[in-house]
Amino acid sequence: MQLFIIYYGAAQWEWLKNSAAWTLFAEAWFCALLAFTLNTGAYTAEIVRGAVMNMPKGQIEAAQAFGMSPWQTLTRIILPNSFRRALPAYSNEVIFMLQGSAVAGIITIVDLTGAARIINSRYYSPFEAFITAGLLYMMLTFIIVWLFKKLESRWHAHLRPRTV
Repeated sequence: MQLFIIYYGAAQWEWLKNSAAWTLFAEAWFCALLAFTLNTGAYTAEIVRGAVMNMPKGQIEAAQAFGMSPWQTLTRIILPNSFRRALPAYSNEVIFMLQGSAVAGIITIVDLTGAARIINSRYYSPFEAFITAGLLYMMLTFIIVWLFKKLESRWHAHLRPRTV
């Protein structure tokens, strides 16, 4: 809905049409980028906020007892620990964003699903086109999951048992 409103609704304001920003708002790619950025930015901010709010109070108190300033506590204790806990939820958000990119087809941007529609209309081969698009989406999803698993194993290395 946000994408639709940004792309088709921006032209209703004369001040926007007369400004230099109209050269960007007239392009479908910019409207899609803006809508996806606003949407995923809100979810990402909520993911990080939830991780920061669920920070154990004992760790913050220990950092203060150790003599850390509020800035040091934030940068050395709160944010790294929160990002570790937020990483699985953020990986889901990245995958949702990949799958949500198919929505960009409503404003004339050709994505994988749009390319499959074009192939279907030209060659009348819906199965090959849409199965290929689905396999490409699945491959991209597996690559993203693999990258986040590697990142999680790196950020959670301190939790692995030590081998002697």
